[in-house]
Amino acid sequence: MNIASAFQGIATIAWIGFLALLALTILRASRRQPTKGFRAFVIVLFVAALLLTGIGMGTVFLQADQYGVVISAFQQNGYRAQPLGPGLHWITPFLESVQPYSSAKQTYTMSSTPAEGQVTGDDSIEARTKDGQQVYIDASVIYAIDPAHLINLHITWQDRYQDNVVRPVARAAIRDAVSQYGVEEIVSTKRSQLEQTITDTIKEGLTANNLTLVDFLLRNIRFSDEYAKAVEQKQIAEQQAQQAAYVVEQRKQEAEQARQVAQGQADAAVIAAKGAADARLLQAQAEAQANKLLTDSLTPELLQYQYIIRLSPNVQVIFIPTGDQFILPLPNVTIPK
Repeated sequence: MNIASAFQGIATIAWIGFLALLALTILRASRRQPTKGFRAFVIVLFVAALLLTGIGMGTVFLQADQYGVVISAFQQNGYRAQPLGPGLHWITPFLESVQPYSSAKQTYTMSSTPAEGQVTGDDSIEARTKDGQQVYIDASVIYAIDPAHLINLHITWQDRYQDNVVRPVARAAIRDAVSQYGVEEIVSTKRSQLEQTITDTIKEGLTANNLTLVDFLLRNIRFSDEYAKAVEQKQIAEQQAQQAAYVVEQRKQEAEQARQVAQGQADAAVIAAKGAADARLLQAQAEAQANKLLTDSLTPELLQYQYIIRLSPNVQVIFIPTGDQFILPLPNVTIPK
């Protein structure tokens, strides 16, 4: 309870006491009972009640989020030039009064959900896009009064600014902005740009009417049932096309993998054949080299020696008469050149 309300409460009690004592005084007078002391007390209560009422009417206390327009009989246009700010103020009783306004942020919501916005039922904004599609917009406007222009706001709109300014300005701005974009742009690439366009237009409209835009919220965008079905069918077709493309790509990868495996096997066979051929060539070269070395190492004496050794493994000694020939002819030990 503020001090102005306290004075008004005390004044009310004083008036009740005055009326009660006055009634009692009249009753005693009608019964011819003494009323001298009562009459003095009635006068005192009357003066006190009148004084407290004047103080209560002249004292104005505004909360921290309030500003007041002083309606004054002393001013030619009927209003003080400057509004009252938060705190305790004094005005002329009976000749001046104060109309308070809240400077706190206020939200005006237009929604298709019943009881969510200021208007009961579906209050979404119906608009048409640049390509003729019908959309429904849910939005909220957060705004506040401009204390510096409160007098002009009061003179022009009083307390009707929400219905006569905020609502029509916001709805007109949304419809105008939506008409500048295609439906695909609204739902994807240019939604933020659309929101900024609406915000700028609403800000301009509210400023011209002595209000301040705090924020604009584009809550939801809905489409007509026909367009929603078309979008759903398009998405299904795109998903099917993507699936088909994925299958084709998968088959390509499988074919490429099989080709690479076959190529790898062919390359391995070629490498194996080449390796075998190289091995055989090396072996032949080695054998030829060995044969050449063996041929170069043969002498008549070595051949006779080998011949004798191979005659009989069990012969230890051979007696040969002097001047006689061998029993068996010696092999031809002439080495061809």
